Parts: sequence; C-alpha cells; structure tokens
Amino acid sequence: MSKALLIIDMINNLDFSQGPKLLEESLPIAENILNIKKFFKEKNLPIIYVNDNFGKWKSSWEEVYEECSCAESVGKPLAQLLKPDKDDYFILKPKHSGFYCSNLDVLLNDLGVKELVISGIAGNICVLFTVNDAYMRGYSLHVPGNAIASVSKELNDFALTQFKDVFGINVEHLTHSDHV
Repeated sequence: MSKALLIIDMINNLDFSQGPKLLEESLPIAENILNIKKFFKEKNLPIIYVNDNFGKWKSSWEEVYEECSCAESVGKPLAQLLKPDKDDYFILKPKHSGFYCSNLDVLLNDLGVKELVISGIAGNICVLFTVNDAYMRGYSLHVPGNAIASVSKELNDFALTQFKDVFGINVEHLTHSDHV
C-alpha cells in the first residue's frame, strides 16, 4: 500500500487579518512537517503540496511560491522553510478541500496511493475539509497532531478531536524517526 504526504496551504502569503496569528501558530509545526517530508524523501514516497491558488487561475506553483516568499509576505518564513523540491507534486485548489475541483484524487490514484499523512494549515478549515473528503473516498488516514495548526490552540484542538472522534484517525505526533 503506497503512502503519500499531503502538505496543505503551507505555501501561503497569510494575507488576511489573522495571518500573523496563524504564522505564529504555524512556525513550530513547519519544522515537524519538514522532518516528516525528509522521512518520505528517504523512503521515496510521494510528497504532494496542496495549495490555494489565491484566485489566480493561471498561476503555477512557482508563481504561488514567488508571491508567498517575497519580502512583503507575512507567510515568507513558512514558504522559505518548506519550499517544494523539483520532484514534489503541487496541486492548486480553488477552495477549502484539496479534493474539490482539483486533480488530487486522479494523481493519488495514478500513484497507487491508499494511505495519506495529512499536514498543514488551517487545521480547522482546509485540513479538516480535505480530511473529510479523503475519508469519504476511503483513504487510510493519519493526521499528526504536531503537523497541523490553526489560528488558535482551541480551534486546532477542535480539529484534532474531530479527526479522532468522527473519523477515527490517528493523531499521534510524528517525528523524522517515527514509522509512518
């Protein structure tokens, strides 16, 4: 059974009123996501960035990265830390769920992926919607509690509770050395 790592919305300009707060909550998890990504690289498992297109329908991941890593971007530290590698996949999504109106499901099917490790921001919005859609599609799921963030601990705890209680998902923390 093939596994893939989804990194949701971590390449983000955070250009909204609560962006600075989300950055503060996201920086600690960015290192954890980077460590999980390194593990997936070592195991030659797919890494898929699933990212907002910010309403720019002709954008490429490079354009999204450029916008989110520029000097004026609140999200610059996240973008720079988690810059996609050339061999990573990148899906642009128009709404909250990574599956909604995107080719994520087609890509996962083509790669033979049956199990997903889902990370990113915001835990209570885009991660939650993506997890819901992945669950409804029958994927085996893991959402490391130390690899998602929301604008507050309370909202993030709400999301983790939903993952655990509603979907029966393992939310144990992962590190680079953990077996996923």
